[in-house]
Amino acid sequence: MSDTIFSKIISREIPADIVYEDEECLAFKDINPQAPMHILIIPKKPIARLADAASADQQMLGLLMLKAAEIAEQQGYGDAFRLVVNNGSGAGQAVFHLHLHILGGRPLSWPPG
Repeated sequence: MSDTIFSKIISREIPADIVYEDEECLAFKDINPQAPMHILIIPKKPIARLADAASADQQMLGLLMLKAAEIAEQQGYGDAFRLVVNNGSGAGQAVFHLHLHILGGRPLSWPPG
């Protein structure tokens, strides 16, 4: 996978407002927030899209979801938040490094989009 802005954030080549980090993932505030809480959580392992994940990534994918819930709770939005994963440019994915958007703090309508 080529260098992305997210791989540069992981390597600290680009600054970010990091809210969580461990050995497997990193979470930081989105620079173009779409809600009062808009945090991106990314795996440190480079995976371009969710569809590119393998069965060996199952534990890491579950970790991302669990950590997203913990982060929402820590940010004060544990009772109402949304997770979004865009897969491919047709679905709105702009950075090809798997990431989950954690959104909260405003009414989120359904259907999204």
